[in-house]
Amino acid sequence: MAQDYLPLLIFVLIATVFAFIAIGLPSVLGPKRKNEQKLEPYESGIIPFHDARRRFPVKYYLVAMLFLLFDIEVIFLFPWAGALLPLRDSYGPLVALAPIGFFLLLLILGLVYEWSKGALDWE
Repeated sequence: MAQDYLPLLIFVLIATVFAFIAIGLPSVLGPKRKNEQKLEPYESGIIPFHDARRRFPVKYYLVAMLFLLFDIEVIFLFPWAGALLPLRDSYGPLVALAPIGFFLLLLILGLVYEWSKGALDWE
């Protein structure tokens, strides 16, 4: 059993060695000429007005989290769509549509709750 994975292990080791060589060799052998333009944070050479690490308003994080939440929930629809025809043929259309109907109902209720709490308002 362990012999079956030996070529894979060798491949991973060789790939890791090549990756470290590709990353490390230029930093060791390459020229290190630092000048004022290379130390600037932007290609345009414009001096920044303030620190780049400013605080973002919480509303950006909230919108991002809501997007991820609903995006992940939509991903659950794809396996169900693939299993719909065998379920319909075996148990009938009502049994095949009931679980996803319940899932979509929960999804819509979650959206209505977030809307009622003002999470979708941009103020």
